[in-house]
Amino acid sequence: MSHDHAAPDDGDLVGSAAEAAIPQDVAEAIRTLIRWAGDDPTREGLVDTPRRVAKAWREYCAGYGDDPAHHLSRVFEEVGGYDEIVLLKDIPFQSHCEHHMAPIIGKAHIAYLPKDHVVGISKLARVLHGFARRLQVQERLTAEVADCIWQNLRPQGVAVVIEASHACMTARGVRTPGVSMVTSRMMGVFRDDERSRKEVLSLMGLRS
Repeated sequence: MSHDHAAPDDGDLVGSAAEAAIPQDVAEAIRTLIRWAGDDPTREGLVDTPRRVAKAWREYCAGYGDDPAHHLSRVFEEVGGYDEIVLLKDIPFQSHCEHHMAPIIGKAHIAYLPKDHVVGISKLARVLHGFARRLQVQERLTAEVADCIWQNLRPQGVAVVIEASHACMTARGVRTPGVSMVTSRMMGVFRDDERSRKEVLSLMGLRS
């Protein structure tokens, strides 16, 4: 599909009619950044970059239009008397650091101890992605996921552990690759009861 690289007559939008339109000021900001970096935004390889970058950031930040709590609104009470830990391990996610807008790439372990109902397991991942697809710091992301589950499912306990690498550290600044950051938030029985905390961390494959 070919693209018209000139701005539309109204000067407000760029991009083809078949795609979500990108505001002209957003496209121009990206061109400015390209020029500031030392390149020419009008050369062939870069002329369509503002549209691509804007579309990518719309996707990266889709979480601002998502209400993570909504994913926990439908619960199931017919669980056959199950009252043990529910754990979703190794959920991959990508976010962006709010300080440098650099990628945060990692995985999360999310667990809760239900009282009298459970939620569809995919919903835990949706809660994570709803918060991750925003400009973030890992500590806040961890707390937001745990708090959302705690407030909406009202379980006996919630445990969230996130492990991630930060490009703002691995690709710039101290430039130290291979380093991961681990954050956790324990609530309810996982915070108050040492045996329960050890059990959930063991199920996650982590040391207590």
